Amino acid sequence: MNPTTRTQVAIIGAGPAGLLLGALLHRHGIDHVIVERQTPEYVLGRIRAGVLEQVAVDLLDEAGVGERMHREGLPHDGFSLSFDDRHHRIDLHGLTGKRVMVYGQTEVTRDLMQARRNAGLTTVYSAENVRIEGFDGVRPTLRYALEGRAHAIEADFIVGCDGFHGVARASVPASAIQTFEKVYPFGWLGVLADVPPVHEELIYANHPRGFALCSMRSKTRVRYYVQCSLDDHVEDWSDARFFAELKRRLPQADAARLIEGPSIEKSIAPLRSFVAEPMRFGRLFLAGDAAHIVPPTGAKGLNLAASDVGLLSRALAEHCRGSDAGIDTYSQRALARVWKAERFSWWFTSLMHRFPETGDFGRRMQHAELDYLVQSEAAMRSMAENYVGLPLDA
Repeated sequence: MNPTTRTQVAIIGAGPAGLLLGALLHRHGIDHVIVERQTPEYVLGRIRAGVLEQVAVDLLDEAGVGERMHREGLPHDGFSLSFDDRHHRIDLHGLTGKRVMVYGQTEVTRDLMQARRNAGLTTVYSAENVRIEGFDGVRPTLRYALEGRAHAIEADFIVGCDGFHGVARASVPASAIQTFEKVYPFGWLGVLADVPPVHEELIYANHPRGFALCSMRSKTRVRYYVQCSLDDHVEDWSDARFFAELKRRLPQADAARLIEGPSIEKSIAPLRSFVAEPMRFGRLFLAGDAAHIVPPTGAKGLNLAASDVGLLSRALAEHCRGSDAGIDTYSQRALARVWKAERFSWWFTSLMHRFPETGDFGRRMQHAELDYLVQSEAAMRSMAENYVGLPLDA
């Protein structure tokens, strides 16, 4: 790439949000460049979510990258809530007419990367010293260094898809942005293993010892989690200890048929809720984790990122056709959906986890709400509507 490049949209971040935005812009004929500070191998090595809402599935299809997802992904019509040693199935399809797709974020990223290579589109990896200039004017510039050489991209717009710790949000003056945050007093210890799933659908378990989740990436690969202390260290959790703890938190019938296997990845993730407002600053837009974080309980992180870039790609296409209505309302429309997803993720997290500060009263309230939920069609429908995902403009 030449030291100075001109494009319509400069995207920071080659994770799924940035890559999906690039694919959608390419479909609209909008010239763009993606700049990523990590290597492709590092990006693919990040283990993340694996449940896609219908909105995300539709956007991947719109981007032309859905073929392998439909061939290898696992459509799920429901999931199970577990408490009192019993399963209670939430019939997503029966309650809403919709379903979710189990397909790992790593595979989504891989598909988007491959499509981008096939189309000959520009992605700059291993960029250093990335910084943004002039986004409050008419000609924003993205600067970075590559192998010791300075580069600049002049663009009509810059989009920050560079995550919670990225440069995009950090470039905004503190006086122009408001943030909201809740940090949860526990984490998730997650294990990836190549064994058959314990159940054909996901199991969310509320147990006196803490939350557990049995998820999957395929019919031969699982992603299991247990709630743990933030003081825990991965090296303290052998595979044997992890599976023993997981079995304690599942109904006996599930524990009896759970197949153990050596972990191929193990990590502890802290949980937080975070929102930055607004999501537009002049000619700079934020999307995905750069603007918001949800606890993983509701599987909304990747889905929110997809809806952000879906809205933004259409807004930028409208701009190219002469209308700024989409870009002028992007932040408002995106945040309306973000806060609804934040509410659901916070509620589901509060319902399923052990909170040290709530004591016996809090545990009784959890049990009462779970008992009410599984006996009320209206309550289950509300849960199902949020789980499968609200409409793009909700």
